[in-house]
Amino acid sequence: MNRTAFRNVLNNVMLTLTGLCTIITSSVLFLILGYLIYNGWRSLSWDFFTKLPLSAGELGGGMANAILGSGVLILIAAVIGIPVGFLGGIYLAEFGGKTFPMMVRYTADLLNGVPSIVIGIFAWTVVVVKMHHFSSWAGGFALSMMMVPIGLRATEQFLRSVPSSLREGSLALGASKTRTILSVVVPAARQGILTGMILGVARIAGETAPLLFTSFNNQFWAASLNEPTASLPVMIYTHAISPYDDWHRLAWASGLVLLVLVLIANVACRWVLSRGMSVQRG
Repeated sequence: MNRTAFRNVLNNVMLTLTGLCTIITSSVLFLILGYLIYNGWRSLSWDFFTKLPLSAGELGGGMANAILGSGVLILIAAVIGIPVGFLGGIYLAEFGGKTFPMMVRYTADLLNGVPSIVIGIFAWTVVVVKMHHFSSWAGGFALSMMMVPIGLRATEQFLRSVPSSLREGSLALGASKTRTILSVVVPAARQGILTGMILGVARIAGETAPLLFTSFNNQFWAASLNEPTASLPVMIYTHAISPYDDWHRLAWASGLVLLVLVLIANVACRWVLSRGMSVQRG
């Protein structure tokens, strides 16, 4: 067999293997999605979105408090995590030197890889123990710690991708460095930065472990942010391990709703990023 024939055979073999791996990966994904949709869709109803969970053994009820609680926790996390990550990314990309930014990047990458349960223990120690009770603030703080490294690294990378000629042109016209960053660099990278922030929100939407240590759970409406609050991931956990079939039904429906929310966030990322690319090409 000559070299050309060997290369063709090797190319066909590798192409077949990569295609097979792609099919297997996609099949597992669609199997999970299909199973979740099958079990979750038939359990969805208007009561699921409007009523509170019932006591153990009672049929019916919904997850209205958990849906609202998840939204509140994500909102608190976004209010804390997005500005910190955004401003930190600007500093690393535009003002940082060499040693300190390298340490911050390394720390952010480590924080991004820390198990979420460890972040939950930390938030429990610094917030819950000090306040002497679980709360939405504690849960939002724990989730924000997971958002910060994602937003920081995304902001830095997209700011660094902005051509230096834009900065130089703005400075040549007499603009200060701060005005250049705010008026030229950040708007040029806004699509990518927004994409990173949305991915950060999608990342924390399904986290359960940090919330078990911080916001805990609540079978009723939370009257304030200083009280324990329900969330979809925690309710899925508590209902899935219960011995009641009706609670299992609510857990499947909650999983489907959570999946749809994460899917919407990822689709929004794709749309924002593709829209930015089309504008740049135009």
